[in-house]
Amino acid sequence: MNLLALGVREFGLELSPDKLQAFEIYYRELRRWNRRANLTALISPEEVQIKHFLDSLSIYELAEFREAISSGRELRIVDVGTGGGFPGVPIKIVNPQVSLTLVDSSRKKVQFLEHLIGALGLRGVEVIWGRAEEVARRGEHREQYDWVLARALAEFPVLAEYLIPFCRVGGYVVAYKGPKIFQELEISSEAISALGGKVLRLHQVQASALRGSRYLLLIAKESPTPPLYPRRPGIPAKRPLGLKKGKPPLHSPGSQ
Repeated sequence: MNLLALGVREFGLELSPDKLQAFEIYYRELRRWNRRANLTALISPEEVQIKHFLDSLSIYELAEFREAISSGRELRIVDVGTGGGFPGVPIKIVNPQVSLTLVDSSRKKVQFLEHLIGALGLRGVEVIWGRAEEVARRGEHREQYDWVLARALAEFPVLAEYLIPFCRVGGYVVAYKGPKIFQELEISSEAISALGGKVLRLHQVQASALRGSRYLLLIAKESPTPPLYPRRPGIPAKRPLGLKKGKPPLHSPGSQ
């Protein structure tokens, strides 16, 4: 895990031997389960360290997140469409005091995550098998989280409806994105506003291994999400908020 250990120093982090060992276990289990659960196309040690682990931890470049972590209070974080556990599990390894919820609609991925959490000995992690549109309507999850995260899940007019309902008023939503986020933002303002959010900024990740290709979209939750949202499963992707009828999405959900 040398690439990871060096890379996180750019975020002001130092990984202890125990945490580096946890990432070794994570990588080992990811490889073991990958063919069975279709977790990732990136599986070499270098790719996983940089494009999964380091990318997940790039949120530490956000001052708001660093301040929240250092505040001493328990943070509730939900990772929506987490897949192989990114970005939530790397964040939990680095800061085990956070309360983490992982949501994914794939039963095989959820089985992997349940196994992984046990293998890592992590506490304070809940794994949920379900669609974001349904889970966000449950009282124990709706507007209950300080930080709502997603990576490589959908284009932002769709993603906004998946994520913002989970966030408490005063909390934050962070979407990990590639360069297409500039196009996505052009058609997302209506959706973000309708759901109670406000764009604070688009942060270009500065870590040398990721620079130029990765961005963090930071949204503040300013008002409650109307009861109408999220709409029933499948509707956000078919009819994204703010897109005129007949206008196609920029690209298919799940790509980036």
